[in-house]
Amino acid sequence: MFYQLPLLPSDELGATSGCRQFWDHESAWFPPCVLPFLVIAPASLICLIACGYFLDPILRRWQPEWTRPYLTEHDEGNDILPEDTKRSLRWTLVLLVCTGIAFVAKLVHLYPPYLDVPGCVLIASWALTGLVLVLKRPRSCPVMLLVYFIMCLLVETILCTDSMGKSKLLTVSHSIAAVAALMACFTIMWMPFRRPALAAIDISGVGQAPSSDFRSPEDNLCLWQFLTVSWMAPLMSLGRTRQLNETDVWFLGFEFQHSRLHEKFRRMRGSVISRVLRANGLDVLILSTIAIVQMLCAFSTPVLLQQLLQAMQDPKRPTHVPLTYAVLALVIRLVAAQSQVLNLWYGRRCYERSRGEMMMMVYEKALSRKNILGTHEEGEESKTSSEPPVDEEPGSDDAGSATRKSWDSWRSLFFARRKSQLKRPKEAATLGKIFNLLRGDVYDVAQRFWEIDVLIDKPLGLVIAVVLVWTLFGPSCFLGILAILAAQSLNAIIAKFLFERERLTRASTDARLQITSQFVEAIRHLRWYGWQEHWLRMVMDARQHELNRRIITKLCTTSINIINAFSSGVFPVVALYAYTKLAGYDLRIDIIFPALQLFTMLETRLREIPNLITSLLNASIALGRIEDFMVEPDKADGSADRPSSEIAISLDSCSLSWPGKLSPVLRDVTITISKGLTVVSGKVGSGKTAFLSGLLGELDILTGSCDLPNEMIGYCAQTPWLQSMSIRDNILFSAPYDEHRYKRTIEACALLPDLSQFKHGDLTFIGENGVGLSGGQKARVALARAVYSSSRLLLLDDPLSALDHHTAEFIVRKCLTGPLMKDRTIVLVTHRTALVYNIADQIIGIEDGTATVYDKASLPKCTLTSHPIGNGASSGQVGAEIEEVNSAEEAAAIPDKFFEEEHRAEWGVQARVYWSYIKAGKYRWWALLVFVLAAYRLMAVGQSWFLKEWGEAYGDVSMSAQIVRTPWSQAALLVNLMLSFGVDGAHVASHYPINQLPLPSEDVRPWLWTFFVIVCLQATALLLSQLLMLVIVYCAGKTLFRRVMDRVSNASFRFFDVTPVGRLMNRLTSDISVVDGNISAQFQDIAFNAITWISSIFVIATATPTFLVFSLLLTVAFVMIFLQFLPTSQSLRRLEMVSLTPLLSNFGELLHGLTTVRAFRTEERFQNRVISVVDKFQGMDHFYWSLQAWLMYRFESLSALSTFCLTVLALYTDTTPGLVAFVLIAANNIVDSTHGLCKQYGQLQMDFVSVERIDELLHIEEEPKGTIHPPAAWPRYGSDVVFDKVTLRYASHLNPALQDVSLQIPGGSTTAVIGRTGSGKSTLAVSLLSVVRPEAGRILIDGLDIANVDTQALRTRVTFVAQDPVLFPGTIRLNLDPTEEFSDYECAEVLKRLCGRHGWSLDTHVESGGKNLSQGQRQLIALTRAVLRRSPLVIFDEATASIDQETSLELQQIVREELHLSTVVTIAHRVEAVKNAAYFVELDQGKVLRQGTVADM
Repeated sequence: MFYQLPLLPSDELGATSGCRQFWDHESAWFPPCVLPFLVIAPASLICLIACGYFLDPILRRWQPEWTRPYLTEHDEGNDILPEDTKRSLRWTLVLLVCTGIAFVAKLVHLYPPYLDVPGCVLIASWALTGLVLVLKRPRSCPVMLLVYFIMCLLVETILCTDSMGKSKLLTVSHSIAAVAALMACFTIMWMPFRRPALAAIDISGVGQAPSSDFRSPEDNLCLWQFLTVSWMAPLMSLGRTRQLNETDVWFLGFEFQHSRLHEKFRRMRGSVISRVLRANGLDVLILSTIAIVQMLCAFSTPVLLQQLLQAMQDPKRPTHVPLTYAVLALVIRLVAAQSQVLNLWYGRRCYERSRGEMMMMVYEKALSRKNILGTHEEGEESKTSSEPPVDEEPGSDDAGSATRKSWDSWRSLFFARRKSQLKRPKEAATLGKIFNLLRGDVYDVAQRFWEIDVLIDKPLGLVIAVVLVWTLFGPSCFLGILAILAAQSLNAIIAKFLFERERLTRASTDARLQITSQFVEAIRHLRWYGWQEHWLRMVMDARQHELNRRIITKLCTTSINIINAFSSGVFPVVALYAYTKLAGYDLRIDIIFPALQLFTMLETRLREIPNLITSLLNASIALGRIEDFMVEPDKADGSADRPSSEIAISLDSCSLSWPGKLSPVLRDVTITISKGLTVVSGKVGSGKTAFLSGLLGELDILTGSCDLPNEMIGYCAQTPWLQSMSIRDNILFSAPYDEHRYKRTIEACALLPDLSQFKHGDLTFIGENGVGLSGGQKARVALARAVYSSSRLLLLDDPLSALDHHTAEFIVRKCLTGPLMKDRTIVLVTHRTALVYNIADQIIGIEDGTATVYDKASLPKCTLTSHPIGNGASSGQVGAEIEEVNSAEEAAAIPDKFFEEEHRAEWGVQARVYWSYIKAGKYRWWALLVFVLAAYRLMAVGQSWFLKEWGEAYGDVSMSAQIVRTPWSQAALLVNLMLSFGVDGAHVASHYPINQLPLPSEDVRPWLWTFFVIVCLQATALLLSQLLMLVIVYCAGKTLFRRVMDRVSNASFRFFDVTPVGRLMNRLTSDISVVDGNISAQFQDIAFNAITWISSIFVIATATPTFLVFSLLLTVAFVMIFLQFLPTSQSLRRLEMVSLTPLLSNFGELLHGLTTVRAFRTEERFQNRVISVVDKFQGMDHFYWSLQAWLMYRFESLSALSTFCLTVLALYTDTTPGLVAFVLIAANNIVDSTHGLCKQYGQLQMDFVSVERIDELLHIEEEPKGTIHPPAAWPRYGSDVVFDKVTLRYASHLNPALQDVSLQIPGGSTTAVIGRTGSGKSTLAVSLLSVVRPEAGRILIDGLDIANVDTQALRTRVTFVAQDPVLFPGTIRLNLDPTEEFSDYECAEVLKRLCGRHGWSLDTHVESGGKNLSQGQRQLIALTRAVLRRSPLVIFDEATASIDQETSLELQQIVREELHLSTVVTIAHRVEAVKNAAYFVELDQGKVLRQGTVADM
């Protein structure tokens, strides 16, 4: 037997003391027997409040830690001023007065004939309230008391209404008590949350002009301001007048500041997820409660609407009945609107905290972990991360055809073998992976905390919807439930596959970010060699591989969506089949239309559950990746702090290896280093840098024991690491400024002449990693940083190699033997031992990984001699010249910033940006998508129309069918529309599709089949729309990324000078990820909402003009509210994206200079710096979403009020119930669609800020490509290089780097370019690559002005070897010849000739940046590149500065033999480099000082 139960059953719901109903549906009021029991609610609550107040000290001991506030602002010893005490006590007095008034008013219940138990209970509750107020004297907002007073207000209002006409005295008593409760509610709403004992001087007042100098007003709000988000008004007012700047936005509130969050979070123990859950447990509990309230409100709305329509169709019912249901619907929607504000605020707090906590955790881990970036496990086959990783099948044939390779690539996307993945060892996180952890994985995990309400509402709401459908249909829906279970079982299989593919997609994104990062960091070097096009292809291959894997994951998600959509459509088909065919019931209108509402709720949740599953899977994968990163080994601390002693460092039989390796790089080292100067020398690649790394504790100890100091060490790396700040700040490196010591330091490091050339001296800002300084200047700034520090131990890794002889000699005399080195232990690695031999206390020789302490007397003198270069000026003369330089202080000057501020667009996103994205997604796909969406919408309307016709096709139609049986039904509108186009009515009636079907009472199967076909067509349309969206996202993502990378790879060199790598990476990671997201879904939602709005306006216009006028006014109100929101939201969104750049830049800086940071013990300073950056960008995000809460609250409240007004309007006009129902539905559609259009447009604007930032990169200045395509033989071997009155500068506002330079370099000769550091030598070198174009004069190579020559042809035919070469991760073969122009044999021969003693082969693995090689070995590989290319013109810029003298002489001989036909330009400081040259050019301050043959020097 199948039961037909109403949606709101009227049987016994609350049978108590003879009451059979809790609510009377007919009268829309409480039964008289229920009224006395309503007083139990407020009385019980005040008892609980009193117990909580009085037992709080006892209960707090048993309260779980996770249920307590994570951060609490404590009293800071601030004395409460008397006026503050009076002001705070006023609130208590007002509440006491309100309570006293109510108490006195209720005393009437103590006298007959009004004496009753409910009245006495109320008197007792008011008395208890007064006692609580007297004892606790609340000075801040008591939220639970507010709930109590609201309950009292409701109960007193109900009792007052019930007593009207019965007793005037009771009515007055209840009215006074209700007014007193209302006054108490208003009082509490205006009470501050903040306790008076807490200082509020640094908190911005509500209404005060916003400023970053003050904390957010959230820290000192009253409840009304908090609930209505009115505290955002000053920021919105400012945002409407002009674009916001960082200084206009408040600082984060106390509970959001990451210094406090991180300090507490880092002390917690356990896994990442357990720590995050314990830190945010209270918010999770609050959000869960809010989610349940929102869900109940959502399911109450259709129930109340059904009751309202039933009351309206019955003319016998009084008017107050539907009005009561309208008021209840209004209250519920207002509660839902308020709960959304609370949900957003607490959700954002949970999200922002968890995101910030994990970001800081990842950053702290990066500071402490072993420096094994990119290190492969021992014994693994070398793999090049420059190529996109592909899960190849074992035994794959690399020599197969291109078609087979393509098939294998796609097959590997679907059928990657699990065993091979399980056996793959975990590698240390690369730079790309860490970027992805920050911008992807942390967000994925934190996002789930923001969506706690979704995690509760969707599964639980699905169950409730099924239960209500069961209530309506009975067991007939059992088959439908089975269909849903079957679909979810299939989804579980797909989800498991999706989980595996998502891991591979993340790995592909890591690889793409890694190679993109390498490309951006090495772009200068790649373009010097003309290799950028080849590397760009590799970047695009990695991008294509990532997109391919994204397609697979998106297809899996689409499959889950389609299965759910189909199952949600099959559910009603199967349920109706069981109800009509098996049970034999008629499908009446009063059954199908309530069911349709529930089917819609069910379908909505089923469609959103796949996204929920996918997001949970992504979060699980992200969490695993974060956990893997967190368990990477940390760097071990040195020995415990100890007092100063003669012995600073002691190594006893130590064997050391690079982190993650098992083979030792230093073997059996026994060394004792005491105060004084210890010189370390050895051939290139012998292990000198590894020796210093071991002293820093950066290497793994395999055997032996080390006694290393656990204190700050002044470390100067071989490759200077500088930050993007002023020269002074780089030298101070967070140490306090001591003017006397500072001046002595820059004098001892020979920086005075260089600083005098800068407009702002040492306040001059330098670019990223010292861009803007010469190699020698960088080395001396890094040396000055170590010397200025207060450390007792200095480790200096070859700082003299980049200096000219005079400057190096001056530094040895003034610095290494000067007063600044008194009582210090100095370990100096150098090849220029002749300069320091006489002052060294100990000399250590490193050879093949072993260390030997030499007796100075036993060293051959021939290796310790050196001769100055140039005119023979003595070091004393040079020193005198340097000492004479007067470094005038420019304290009042504002230093120039080397970097340009990041551009921010103003106001709305321009239309061209939208069209740029639409064009990238291809017009034809967009057109198809619009067509499919229109078809889907038409089928959705057709489904509702078909079910209405089905219900009306039965002979016995219930009374509730009149709701839709009106001339204004959807079917009637469609027929009228057809008739309006001149179609004959009789013809329409005879060919009406429904008339072709038999009556459902005779044969229901055709109706079921038709319904099933409609469901299938809907699922097909949904599938096509999602596939089209996938194609659009793929095309747009691929096209925009390719165009951006093309533009960046051809940008002017000045662009890279003034643009930090972090800024570029922010746009190539964060903004590209937005483009890769489902941004086109915003267009789909806007199209749907626009169609709904237009159709609803049409329906209302044809029904009644009164509703039309009201709807149009409502639309205007929505738009006006939205226009107040939009400008400020755009500014905040742009500020958020801009403020992300320093975060990524800081990470890049940290990872490149990690050894220096740890040596100087400045981890805390970097940590604080990142905390400041995270606070800034999280602040922009926080206030943006606070603005969203402001908008949401007003939209939802306006929607609720408009629906209520429309209902009241319908009640008091001569409108039939059917027409009222239909117009109300259309009006609700207008409200929802207008709300949706504004929200989606705002979200689209926010998302398109990322597209806008990408579009900006498409308009950066490109380098001129040249108009002359030289012949293949250009330049000829032996051709001259001529500078004809050349003046050039790096930017128009900078001083000339070369001024009126005229010289001729004879073809086929070797010419040495000399001069002190900063004289313009490197500028002259790169000018030969047309990196900087002359503003006057010409540079001729073989008779052609290179300013007009095709730059790609020029740079592939001229070889430039930089002092600090860039190496790429992969094999030596890849580094020598990435474009594969030469055969393996040629590469192997050149490698053997130049690097034979190192035992390298073409397959030897090189880490990213050559981290597993010394600086000298990197220069060897760079020299090998030059010899392999054998260009007609070869330029060496200090190419052997880090190579020992003996090896350097050998290399120069080999280079002369191999490049005897080439014109060689050498920039060098060493004597031997000049001696082997035929000609020389000496520069000074960008001018030619002298030139000629070396014999004439």
